[in-house]
Amino acid sequence: MPILLIGIVLIIFLSKSTVTIDAGEAGVLWKRFDGGVVIDQAPLGEGFHVVAPWNTVIVYEVRQQELFEKMKVLSSNGLDIILETSSWYMPKPEDLGRLHQEKGENYLERVIKPTLRSAARSVVGRYTPEQLYASKRDVIQSEIFDEAKKILDGQYIELNEVLVRDVTLPATIKDAIERKLKQEQESLEYEFRLVTAAKEAEKQIIEAQGKADANRILSASLNDKILQDKGIEATLELSKSPNSKVVIIGSAKDGLPLILGNN
Repeated sequence: MPILLIGIVLIIFLSKSTVTIDAGEAGVLWKRFDGGVVIDQAPLGEGFHVVAPWNTVIVYEVRQQELFEKMKVLSSNGLDIILETSSWYMPKPEDLGRLHQEKGENYLERVIKPTLRSAARSVVGRYTPEQLYASKRDVIQSEIFDEAKKILDGQYIELNEVLVRDVTLPATIKDAIERKLKQEQESLEYEFRLVTAAKEAEKQIIEAQGKADANRILSASLNDKILQDKGIEATLELSKSPNSKVVIIGSAKDGLPLILGNN
């Protein structure tokens, strides 16, 4: 009987003295008789560890985690905006002891969520619904990340990214914005057609002016002497043709040769 009792006590002792830490986790050691949370040593890493049975190991996940948030915030003109975000965060392993001592295992609710909500309200409150809907999503995403990261860096937490997944406006505001954007697009298309038509008309005017200038220059250069010379040249070329013909020099109008043929 004493041997059995000793065996049971030994089994309990061993079960209380060992801990296995899985992949992506780390352990904070709490010493009951030696100062509580250990903050001056690295946390326990992955694998099998033996600890005194009166001490405790608190296991934390230290890989990157995701927080999805859907929150109601106000735009600069006081309208309700529904903002959906995803945030990637992880505790800093080297500061895990301090995180446990100052924030506790529920640091997500105590620190991260309030920080992100505050940053989102602060950033979105700078913009109108039109800006949020049309072109500012990347901007507010970056600004929320910057504001939240400044706070969380001092809380032993690493914020890796904040993504704005969706921005939902009141239905009436969304419809009004879409109508306005459609009208602006139609106006831009109309202006483009006007500019295109004006450029085409200008092109035609330039071409017509060019033709008129060319005709005027050509007319000014063609005097009677030049025309007679050209006529004689053409007559001489034609006289070389094998077709039957009679060439009478100087008998045509303006003194040009007259050609008579049987064809």
